[in-house]
Amino acid sequence: MTFTAYDPATSRGRVRLLCRDTTTPGHLYEDAEIDAFLALAEDNVLLAGAMALENVASNEVLVQKRIRLLDLQTDGPAEATALLKLAATLRQQAADFADDIDWVELVYDHDTYMQRLWGSGLRGI
Repeated sequence: MTFTAYDPATSRGRVRLLCRDTTTPGHLYEDAEIDAFLALAEDNVLLAGAMALENVASNEVLVQKRIRLLDLQTDGPAEATALLKLAATLRQQAADFADDIDWVELVYDHDTYMQRLWGSGLRGI
């Protein structure tokens, strides 16, 4: 298992940034786990970050629960709720970016070029 140096210029680093897994000692995820989130999200960094946060949230509920011992108190469900809200925000951002692309027209020869010109004229572009 490895944790490479945190680099926000890479997809793996961006996922780490979104789920606040940026420190070498005490990191949450190994590189292979971040890569798995990216693969599940089809390389969409925002969705991979949301998955990582949702995973952390489920661990908070399972491990910490709600504990009160003397003057110490933890509230895993409240932390999980906050993490899930952040994950939902990332999912919405990913959906918003996906909605920005309307269509793509490929021009690869003279005929498709002429079709592109004709279509542009019909659309008033």
